[in-house]
Amino acid sequence: MTHSELGQSIRAAAAGIAVTGVNLSYGATHVLKDVNLTIAPGEFFAFLGPSGCGKTTLLRLIAGFNIAQTGRVEVGGTDISALPPWKRDVGMVFQSYALWPHMSVARNVAFGLEERKLPRDEIAARVDQALDLVNLKHLKDRRPSQLSGGQQQRVALARTIAIRPKVLLLDEPLSNLDARMRVQVRRELRELQQELGITTIFVTHDQEEANTICDRIAVMNDGRVQQVGTPMGVYDAPDNLFVAGFLGTANILDGHAAQGAFRIAGGGELPLRAGQPVPDAARMVFRPQDARIERPGAQAPAGYVALPGRLRHAEFLGSQLRYALAIGENEVLVDVPHHSGAARFGAGEDVVLVLDNSRTLLLAA
Repeated sequence: MTHSELGQSIRAAAAGIAVTGVNLSYGATHVLKDVNLTIAPGEFFAFLGPSGCGKTTLLRLIAGFNIAQTGRVEVGGTDISALPPWKRDVGMVFQSYALWPHMSVARNVAFGLEERKLPRDEIAARVDQALDLVNLKHLKDRRPSQLSGGQQQRVALARTIAIRPKVLLLDEPLSNLDARMRVQVRRELRELQQELGITTIFVTHDQEEANTICDRIAVMNDGRVQQVGTPMGVYDAPDNLFVAGFLGTANILDGHAAQGAFRIAGGGELPLRAGQPVPDAARMVFRPQDARIERPGAQAPAGYVALPGRLRHAEFLGSQLRYALAIGENEVLVDVPHHSGAARFGAGEDVVLVLDNSRTLLLAA
């Protein structure tokens, strides 16, 4: 079977996932709180959030290693909530890879197939196909200890792909790799998922990983799904302060909205746009790249607002400089592209923050 034929086989079996009304507690600790999600067949989806937010618990619930007190999980329209893991037609790659150290690469990949009591010839063919897919066929006789971290991760993937599941679950699969290898392997993951068309859920706390390879993300915190959408859509239009602060860097200004303006704590104000909803205890939010710094006396062009401030410090981040300014009682970050030889602002300087007012958001505190 060629790569294309294997991809067609797995793509045809790819199934959507529906999580409805799920609540899960460990004793008095409520870990998952009324979780509702729908994931399309063939979608590359991420559970994204800080440690302890419930994302791995939710993944293990879908795999069958956790049981919810209420709610249901459906795969391909079938309720699998009461099924044991080995009957769910779901494959999981664990954070630790969970490879047998005394077995060869080929035997590790064959393990799940042997447990399913497939014919020997079919097992051998599937092992070769899976290892060829992850470019490790030439290492099939090695032990896991003789492989790099990235290669071990690919063995774990091959073992899961070999059983041809309807859904692939990845529990922080890149966390044990160094920074350079993470970039390489995440690209390989994306290419492999696209080639196979398999429904995939990827758990991570790293927003860059989720943003670069996933079709949609569910941002989670405190056991709840905060927002679902494309990475760019969620970044540009966060639903609340948690999402705004977690997904990228955001300036969140203290103050209060009244009479058509947001009055910044400590001085200064931003006009509210016509029709802009004003939630209770609103905070003004904008991204560091949506503002710039000018010398005192600078005028704001149409659609922009000028606010006086004082520069506190600057950080060189390679491709950009990140300035921190005092605006009233708030510290505001502004990202400026770095160009060799360009003039810099210095700590203690009086400056003007020029802000694109169309890029500001009022979000509930």
